[in-house]
Amino acid sequence: MSKLSYNNLIFLIIIVSSCLGLRSSAFTNLNTFSFEESLSPLFGDANLVRSPDDLSVRLLLDKYTGSGFISSNMYHHGFYSSMIKLPADYTAGVVVAFYTSNGDVFQKTHDELDIEFLGNIKGKPWRFQTNLYGNGSTPRGREERYRLWFDPSKEFHRYSILWTPHKIIFWVDDVPIREVIRSEAMGADYPAKPMALYATIWDASDWATSGGKYKANYKFAPFVAEFKSFSLDGCSVDPIQEVPVDCSDSVEFLESQDYSSINSHQRAAMRRFRQRFMYYSYCYDIVRYPEPPPECVIIPAEKDRFRDTGRLKFGGTEARERRRNRRQQTHEIESDPDERKL
Repeated sequence: MSKLSYNNLIFLIIIVSSCLGLRSSAFTNLNTFSFEESLSPLFGDANLVRSPDDLSVRLLLDKYTGSGFISSNMYHHGFYSSMIKLPADYTAGVVVAFYTSNGDVFQKTHDELDIEFLGNIKGKPWRFQTNLYGNGSTPRGREERYRLWFDPSKEFHRYSILWTPHKIIFWVDDVPIREVIRSEAMGADYPAKPMALYATIWDASDWATSGGKYKANYKFAPFVAEFKSFSLDGCSVDPIQEVPVDCSDSVEFLESQDYSSINSHQRAAMRRFRQRFMYYSYCYDIVRYPEPPPECVIIPAEKDRFRDTGRLKFGGTEARERRRNRRQQTHEIESDPDERKL
């Protein structure tokens, strides 16, 4: 068994262990709804295809337009979740985003929480990023980038964002991949205004895949992302109403749910995920942030793996596996008398 396969196997064992912990899953009792109940088309209506039962939707990107949807309401703190299956085959330059934002209302002081899939070259591991902005702090984005341990185009997986006054957690299935604990030092950089849920597919050839090296190829169009099992809990508000809404009951509900806390098994899975699959962290990017942002928890052993730019020093498990294979192939050629004659 290759080292890469072994690492993935160990990680899957930890994931299974997390599901066998104090609770079977953080998402067994979610309230789900149809598209009509809480969502609306955002753009590219002809490329937004709802299922006959209205429980799922397909977002398409072709050479003319992408597509997207938005929640019908805005929420002051909430839990946003969907089962998603990404486009298959060659999808370089194609971004599928599942995120919250209030940019349409607060254009200069917007908040945002992102899960963005960054396109894929067939046969390569899928890459994606999470990010957060508060109060229009786009120069102080807090990106982390990762590889997935599975092919997200083969079947549906659940992607979720929890946002409360005290913490933010990004989930992939039952694995918490990132937790941000609010600190007073973050100030307005912590998202604090009501946000809507968005999902989009669009052409980001200029930056998404290997920094724009690989572009969208419409020979493979239409690119299709599928969404189902929508779940959305939070305090529905009008962001510009004069009388504030009391959202304390909603926050209390959110913080009482399984997805609002991380048990010991899930924390071990999160630590393993970040060790094996995170390849960029803004917390270790001292070129960009000479002083790490206040919410960063600097782990010396983890820091040693990253350059001053926040990227992995040695390219991670995937690069190590390629180097090992090259050494093995070279050794086989050198030890084969017939090959030496070539």
